[in-house]
Amino acid sequence: MTTLPDTKTLILDLENGWLTVWFNTPENRNALSADLASELTTTLKSVREDRSVRGITLRGKGGIFCAGGDLKSFGAALANGATHEKVAKMNRGGGEMFDLVNTMPQVMIALVEGAAIAGGLGMMCCADVIAVTKDAKFSLTETMLGIAPAQIAPIVVQRVGLPTARRLMLTAARFTGAEALQIGLTDYVVEDAAGLDAVEADIKQGVLQCAPGAVAVTKEIVLASPYLGRESMMDFAADGFARCMLSNEGREGIMSFFAKKKPGWAPKE
Repeated sequence: MTTLPDTKTLILDLENGWLTVWFNTPENRNALSADLASELTTTLKSVREDRSVRGITLRGKGGIFCAGGDLKSFGAALANGATHEKVAKMNRGGGEMFDLVNTMPQVMIALVEGAAIAGGLGMMCCADVIAVTKDAKFSLTETMLGIAPAQIAPIVVQRVGLPTARRLMLTAARFTGAEALQIGLTDYVVEDAAGLDAVEADIKQGVLQCAPGAVAVTKEIVLASPYLGRESMMDFAADGFARCMLSNEGREGIMSFFAKKKPGWAPKE
């Protein structure tokens, strides 16, 4: 049975094998405070190896997704004599959180309304599927503050490609949901929160037809592809395929195909 942690900055809703993680600090526009980052990390680690959790949705309360890093904590660090070592350690910790979100074995959905700014936009880019409202606002504002979008830079590049990522990060460009679709930052643009719900329901329907173990291995292969040479990539992919085919899931899936019935992981009609 899935056991979720107690959280104060997040609302966790697990229903029918799908976990919705609500960022719930609207008073600071759901900024990535140390507490929120810690609770998100703990939550994701608690379900990472749980294949009964088929997917995870990230969403923000108060009509906003996430305003990025907690600038108050940055100011406090400077006021308390921050050193290079301490700041670098803090930033690397953020990178480890983004990496965790980016590499979760489950399908990750980001549903965005209001705004996704700076680290919030980076968080959004960690998802496998993204849907935004047409009036949502986006920007990578770090350089306007004299800092760098350091840990999210490779994740944004992964999502939109190098030329577009360079433009967005180096000019602090501001844009809306409709423009986000044009540059590949989102998969869907909808009118409002109800539209986000509809997109999510459609995505869930597809995901739940897929074997959870096969989804996890597929994500491993996809995420490894930019970093491995061709020979290494073929070996890595072959290993993943063999693990899948010889697993209980693989055996069941293939036998179910021949028997013309649904495998156990697929919802029954």
